[in-house]
Amino acid sequence: MKKLTEIEKPGIAPLTVKALQTAVDKWIKTYGVRYFAEMTNLAVLMEEVGELARIISRTYGEQSFKGTGSATELGDELADVLLVLVCIANQTGVDLEAAISKNLQKKTARDSRRHRNNPKLTSGL
Repeated sequence: MKKLTEIEKPGIAPLTVKALQTAVDKWIKTYGVRYFAEMTNLAVLMEEVGELARIISRTYGEQSFKGTGSATELGDELADVLLVLVCIANQTGVDLEAAISKNLQKKTARDSRRHRNNPKLTSGL
């Protein structure tokens, strides 16, 4: 069994998005053997989002947990979703840091006043 490395202990130093992509790539190549095909990862992503939805609906919605499961799994499920997203980004050549930055700029230009001027969002503040 291999010793834990900085990959398994990301809390030691903050991870940038680029560092996260590098850490996931290293983990996949060290422990995961290889990336799943893009379509397989899409199916895995849908499964993980479903698990996330189940936890959120039971924690914050009107459904209750069955015999097993709890809200304590929320962080783990969010991490599962993020891991699969990073895998898809890595294998398709997407620099998530650049993509997020560009996306936030687009949203800022489009929505900078829209949400603040929406009475449905600002009433009761």
